[in-house]
Amino acid sequence: MPSYTPPLRDMEFVLHDLLQVETLDIPGYAELDRDTTRAILGEAGRLASEVLAPLNPVGDREGCRLENGVVRTPQGFREAYERMRDGGWMGLDADPAYGGQGMPYLMNCATGEMFVSANMAFNMYQGLTHGAYSALHAHGTEDQKATYLPKMIDGAWSGTMNLTEPHCGTDLGLIRTRAEPQQDGSYRLTGQKIWISGGEHDLAENIIHLVLAKIPGGPEGTRGISLFLVPKYLVNPDGSLGDRNAVTCGGLEEKMGIHGNATCVMNYDGATGWLVGETHKGLKAMFTMMNEARIGVGLQGLAQAAVAYENALGFARERLQGRSVTGAKHPGGPADPIIVHPDVRRGLMDQKAFVEGGRAFALWAAHMIDRGHLAGDVGAQGLISLLTPVVKGFLTDRGFESCVAAQQTLGGSGFTRDWGVEQFVRDARITMIYEGTNGIQALDLVGRKLASDGGAHAMAFFALVKAWCQEAKSDPEIDADFAQPLKQASKELQQAAAYFMAQAPRSPDAALAGAHDFLHMTGHVCLGLMWGRMAQAAKTALAAGATDPGFYEAKIATGRYYMARHLPLVATHLRRIESGVEPVMALDAAAF
Repeated sequence: MPSYTPPLRDMEFVLHDLLQVETLDIPGYAELDRDTTRAILGEAGRLASEVLAPLNPVGDREGCRLENGVVRTPQGFREAYERMRDGGWMGLDADPAYGGQGMPYLMNCATGEMFVSANMAFNMYQGLTHGAYSALHAHGTEDQKATYLPKMIDGAWSGTMNLTEPHCGTDLGLIRTRAEPQQDGSYRLTGQKIWISGGEHDLAENIIHLVLAKIPGGPEGTRGISLFLVPKYLVNPDGSLGDRNAVTCGGLEEKMGIHGNATCVMNYDGATGWLVGETHKGLKAMFTMMNEARIGVGLQGLAQAAVAYENALGFARERLQGRSVTGAKHPGGPADPIIVHPDVRRGLMDQKAFVEGGRAFALWAAHMIDRGHLAGDVGAQGLISLLTPVVKGFLTDRGFESCVAAQQTLGGSGFTRDWGVEQFVRDARITMIYEGTNGIQALDLVGRKLASDGGAHAMAFFALVKAWCQEAKSDPEIDADFAQPLKQASKELQQAAAYFMAQAPRSPDAALAGAHDFLHMTGHVCLGLMWGRMAQAAKTALAAGATDPGFYEAKIATGRYYMARHLPLVATHLRRIESGVEPVMALDAAAF
């Protein structure tokens, strides 16, 4: 059975040594001193390791069952869900006006990583609810917010996101679900939605579906889409539950992974719903939920890589096989542990460098969201809008690769269920697909975000990297090992952006053919920036007489590994982009 130990020390480093959260001029951050964050993360970590992690293989093995229209979740999930409710974890960063604790989003992400590492399928139930809460909080009427948000924050009611239909996914303009207006101001929704996470389950007494549909007579395509709130049970004026609505689960998907989460086919047969936001402006409202979900999915990719790395490291320290080529490291035993072998060490360093760099990037992104939402920083809002596809696409692509690397560390044991790493691989795979496939994230980055507001946000990102490189010149060691490689990588990223700008007017396909590479270039530069800043913070701590110098020395060494072994991939991606569209589109479709 796999193990899970919350990465509390590393989270403390990111929050306080790197981000220095208690010094930031963001509402709510002054209260985030080390004692406070240590207490919150410690409690979340205990819940994750002691309650959620033991249920992860149970959920994978048992899956969900559809019985007489009701989905039964795996054994132990209901009790764990109640523990989450009792601890107030579902409303950690929710509005206090509706019963939330009002903490910054940053803390929701930090605790969320641990919950996902421990049990990704379980955490999806509350993760989707949080997204639905955010959409209603931003776009719902005062009556809708008063009726639904307190119960969703409490966890008594859960939430979903209903977009995809059997005939369309990314192209939402093709949806057929219709919403017929009624005299009382409600709508009757008819249609079918598929791949709805948590669409039906036995954890909460009501499920609040947010559904995209079209009102007859509206504009064609995406301009005619509206968003509707459709509860499983209608809610009486006094807040009690009324009649069952005409929405049912028509089936469960048999999936590669996340077996403990119910992925449902949802049938709407004249179900009663209410408009959320403006008529025909449904995508705007839904994107509040989708953008949050994309950050959350990026966190999922990182979290699965983190727990997979922990188990790979433990195996490598204990598994005895062969002798070090430079001489036995454990001469008293029959063989050396495999961690002494350079290729095993390379795989572990790849994982460690990604996990720790990715964690810093994810929490930095969360703090930028807080800076935008809580402090009204328009620049931060633009920057996180630019980088949301990178958080989602890069962290999940590389997160899956890291899980596979962990599986490889275990050799044959990694291919068996007993050790648990194969589940992390299977669960991580979905993160590259849902909430917009990573190909769509790359196209969004290059086709929309790069040129948004005249390229102002991209230029702001380049300026951010340049400013840190200038700052790092004061330390020759940081400058040589971190700033100079990052400066070169940033120049190559800007060169790729210039190539797109030059090619787009005459060959739009040239930009789109290089979108995947550009997303990964950007991701590597982001992690390079994080590693440079972390090395700088680690040196400062060492100079101040840190009581655990080994931690900080390992941080600097891991950062040097990333800069030497991973950041140079930026140049490779640039060469691929500059090869143009011809190699990609050379074959006629019929020639495949």
